[in-house]
Amino acid sequence: RGHDGAAGGCCGVEESMKITLICVGKIKEDFYRKAVCEYEKRLSRYCNLEIIEVADEKTPEGAGAAMEEQIKEREADRILKHVKEDAYVISLEIAGWQPDSLKFAEEMNRLAVQGKSHIQFIIGGSLGLHQKVSRAADRALGFSNMTFPHQLMRVILLEQIYRSYRIIKGEPYHK
Repeated sequence: RGHDGAAGGCCGVEESMKITLICVGKIKEDFYRKAVCEYEKRLSRYCNLEIIEVADEKTPEGAGAAMEEQIKEREADRILKHVKEDAYVISLEIAGWQPDSLKFAEEMNRLAVQGKSHIQFIIGGSLGLHQKVSRAADRALGFSNMTFPHQLMRVILLEQIYRSYRIIKGEPYHK
């Protein structure tokens, strides 16, 4: 299911930045869905937002490492079908770059200034991302060494993207 926000000016560039979240699995809890909808609405002023959900694989109870690797690879194949050649791809990974909100905003602004008009963020499933996805990414982004539910990560990522646009525009928010 895709959601497109209305086009808006981004980062001072004429063309609107397109932001795509490629996510494994659907959001089941209503409170997460409401939070995602709220940030979709807020972000519509700044960019074109699209959320692509790919099917997750069920992990059998007691699955071994080989089975988990197969599951991540099947999810990776679904993810990679949506990765665009011209997009700047950022995978969410625990071991990724962990900027503060100001540094993240600077990076978003730098990408826009460099003419990157499409950024794709990838959020894996409950087992994480297969190395094929990590290799396809231009950058790995981490939020914490802690583990978060992938559904909550969608909300956290959208909040940080929104916060970065507010920072870039010099609008009050980053408290």
